[in-house]
Amino acid sequence: MNEKSILIVDDETGLLKMTRSIFEDAGFTQITTASSAKEALQLLSKKMPDMLILDIMMPEMDGLELLQEVRAVSKVPVLLLTAKGEAEDRYAGFELGADDYLVKPFLPKELLLRVKAILNRVYPDERRVVYLESASVDLDTAEVHRGSQVIPLTAKEFEIFEKLAANAGHIVTIGSLCQTACGEIWQGYETTLMVHIRHLREKLEENPSSPVSLLTVKGLGYKLLVKGMK
Repeated sequence: MNEKSILIVDDETGLLKMTRSIFEDAGFTQITTASSAKEALQLLSKKMPDMLILDIMMPEMDGLELLQEVRAVSKVPVLLLTAKGEAEDRYAGFELGADDYLVKPFLPKELLLRVKAILNRVYPDERRVVYLESASVDLDTAEVHRGSQVIPLTAKEFEIFEKLAANAGHIVTIGSLCQTACGEIWQGYETTLMVHIRHLREKLEENPSSPVSLLTVKGLGYKLLVKGMK
């Protein structure tokens, strides 16, 4: 779920930065912020995110009014941030179509748990699949699908592939891959890494001796090209 896009709207700059850092520290990669409802509407007119987090108490246009505008065009899930004692606002939020609310101040863990619960409920069937030239890899089952074959990945192969997939199109150094598979003390693991790469190619490539998806970048490391990349 960490690849889901989230727009956070709050007029408190400090809280906005803190909330953004909570998600980024948890591995979320598509976090956008707006310091007013007006700014949020401008962003929403260009692209609707996968989820919205709205503070209710904002000047000019508050979070409930913004929620009403959003619900006129989208069913995107919305979490409301409310101040203590704003029971009537919470009721109004649910009537307008909010999915949940969280009272400020909140604990980072509670925010993450509530957002993940909403995302899992709204987007339950989406699987993490990486499409390559000759195969696809299901990251939820650690399986390679190539033609009619379903080939399981070992734990180390999966860790290495997941690291490469997260950086698709970019070089991942040998040291970084060794550290991913082996931990902090990885020196001396380079030869073993080469064996894992060879086995991965046997599972991913139509012709492992002439790979087109899992490439060696001489002297640096490896690069994964997903389908459509050149």
